[in-house]
Amino acid sequence: MLEGFEDVGSLTASPWIYAVVGLSVLLDVFLPVLPSGVLVIMAATAAAAGSGAATGRVPGEVPDILALTLCAATASVLGDLVAYRLARRGGARLDRAIARSRRLTAAQERLGTALARGGGALVVLARFAPAGRSVVSLGAGATHRSARDFLPWSALAGLTWAIYSVALGYFGAQWLGPTWLATGVSVAALFGAGALATYLMRRKPAQG
Repeated sequence: MLEGFEDVGSLTASPWIYAVVGLSVLLDVFLPVLPSGVLVIMAATAAAAGSGAATGRVPGEVPDILALTLCAATASVLGDLVAYRLARRGGARLDRAIARSRRLTAAQERLGTALARGGGALVVLARFAPAGRSVVSLGAGATHRSARDFLPWSALAGLTWAIYSVALGYFGAQWLGPTWLATGVSVAALFGAGALATYLMRRKPAQG
């Protein structure tokens, strides 16, 4: 099992690893079924295995971890920006499509209120919730929210999500060893964060 992760870990220095991760993260704003978070965790776990993190030695591949984090965060923000721009230019047809969805309509209202109050915690929470990123990015564009209000929170959300996902894979390999068990526990923790984010987003209107 360790040899398998070492084989994958040797590939983390290859540019295509970052290209696959970046493309998956960028596109999952449109296709939430893409396992971008799982890919980030697996890459971080493999990088930890290749760096000797699990053996207690000083990591020699830390730049790979940093590059993976920056790649995932940048792709996340770019995906948000593309969705935002497309929705902003969608016109009446997109407005009618959103009006037919109670979920999108409610998300638009909550997002508008959050941004109007100068806060964007909803944008950060939505990055962890299943499909939440799609709803918020498209909603911000469709309601013509200012990019100056939305994009800084999108950047914070993308960076927070990337750091959390990479840390799960990297430290999971340190604590549990570079095994599939470590990957499974890390993925479960990512899904747990998504479930918590979904709960907080649904609970917020009731508190208001």
